[in-house]
Amino acid sequence: MRRWWRWVACASGWLALVYVFFLAFVTLVSLTDPSLTRPHAQQAQVIAARGTWSFGTLRGGRGARLPWCQPLRWLDPPGPATALVSFPGSGNTWVRYLLQQATGYYSGSVYKDYALMKNGFPAESVSNGSVVVVKTHEWGPEMRKVFSRAVLVVRDPYSAIQAEFNRQSGGHIGHAQPDKYTRDGGRYWEKFVTTKALAWMNTTLDWLKFEGPLHLVFYEDLLDNLPEEMRRILEFLDQEVSESNFDCMVRHQDGIYKRRRRPLNFDPFTAKLRALVDRCRRLVDRAVREMLAGGDVSLVVNNMNYANVSKENHNPGDR
Repeated sequence: MRRWWRWVACASGWLALVYVFFLAFVTLVSLTDPSLTRPHAQQAQVIAARGTWSFGTLRGGRGARLPWCQPLRWLDPPGPATALVSFPGSGNTWVRYLLQQATGYYSGSVYKDYALMKNGFPAESVSNGSVVVVKTHEWGPEMRKVFSRAVLVVRDPYSAIQAEFNRQSGGHIGHAQPDKYTRDGGRYWEKFVTTKALAWMNTTLDWLKFEGPLHLVFYEDLLDNLPEEMRRILEFLDQEVSESNFDCMVRHQDGIYKRRRRPLNFDPFTAKLRALVDRCRRLVDRAVREMLAGGDVSLVVNNMNYANVSKENHNPGDR
């Protein structure tokens, strides 16, 4: 019996010794390999330099299956910080994907969405001129002053609100189950629509007052005539792309974050909710028409008293 325990003790000692040597080896490698000690943003640059598929393959996730038209890289030298603004559910991620395909440059974000980071957008949380555009859903003077120019994507509020409800309930490409709309006797959905309709209005009206160069894109126009709308965006961004890369973008326009249509067999918008959404849409339409006519959008928006709409339908703690 004593002999058996002696063998166990001896084996344990050898295992401990091997483990110590292994730790010492890993530590030595990490100290001598500079690629393992670089900051996160530069590590992404190293990954991109290895080829079209590398960052998706190394990071894992669905990004590995994306057929990129060219290797992604940083803008060097950096350009002006450019906001890609929209209310959630308006195609922001889709436009980022299209721009990455056409230009070969990373797109950034004021957020850090780990799902997006692992699946096609490794420059999440980068918000400077080293990326072609920076995603944001935020509004207000403090956010606007961070950027030199902006691309504003506007989608019909009914579609955008429902898309955001689907995203919050089922993820980037999932859908809300029908019973979600009737949760708490419908009060959950009613509060959601009220909050988001006001946010859609506030986001759009606020960015229409942007003092720098602003390019307005309608999501529905992207769907109807993608090549023409993308050429306009690229021209605004001062990005010249080859015809081969542009054609490649058009061929691979869907990406992996396009939600499939799944129509409901009922109308979730009550008459009361429709009255609110329509009122918000009319105010935005008025400001958009003023902008397209070359008028003073800030003056028009400031004279709208649209803050009264928010006060009348305000939910404490929401924005």
